[in-house]
Amino acid sequence: MSNQNRNNVKLPAAWAVPEEFRNRLGTHVGRQRMMCEGDQVLLVLHAPPKADEDERYGRFFWRKADGTWISDQFGQGPSSIMKHIDQYDQLLGELEKMEDEAKSAEDQFLILESLSPLHRSIRNMHSVLQELRKKYPDALEVINMRDQAYDLERMAELLATGTKNSLDYKIARSAEEQAIASDRMAVSSHRLNMLVAFFFPLATITTVFGMEIRSGLEKMPQPATFLAVIGIGLLMGVFLMVFVRFRNEK
Repeated sequence: MSNQNRNNVKLPAAWAVPEEFRNRLGTHVGRQRMMCEGDQVLLVLHAPPKADEDERYGRFFWRKADGTWISDQFGQGPSSIMKHIDQYDQLLGELEKMEDEAKSAEDQFLILESLSPLHRSIRNMHSVLQELRKKYPDALEVINMRDQAYDLERMAELLATGTKNSLDYKIARSAEEQAIASDRMAVSSHRLNMLVAFFFPLATITTVFGMEIRSGLEKMPQPATFLAVIGIGLLMGVFLMVFVRFRNEK
């Protein structure tokens, strides 16, 4: 683990927190959780995760015995947690905009890839704030934090469901189109096989016996007659190809 990640799980040295809080923190940030010691509370939350990010970066919010808040990144007061929550809100807004503009299944997949860790982190954050709400049932700022986190969790859930439904629809539609195309190809192959079967005996007989029936064409000027016969044959082939394709599209 990098030094940045190790430093990320250490409480600020200037914080006069109970020693129990420091002892319960390891070298990894771990899950989002609430620590209690007397009337003091320490919240260990996660910064908004990215799709390709395996490590989780911790943020600490300390509620002192007198009810004042202090954080390691967003200053003091209850607004510090609201700033933390607002970052999740902004990311969800960006993903919603991407979902509105998504046109392909790949676009939908990229949204889900980014949304999945974000949704999970919001859900766990809401669980921690709900636990905090039970400890301080009369604290208005805690109620606001919990409600805001719930709204984000609901928003993330709806976005995930809508995006997944859109992706499933695109996949099902693509599979249906492929099935129709395969059916058309099977019909075309069958028709061509019927044509081959019809002319195969005649082609075999003329090849074996080398039939030469005088029609008068052999006396016509060459190579113009030969080229004309070839041209007529190609035109008939084109006509047959268009006919088969037209019947196939019906």
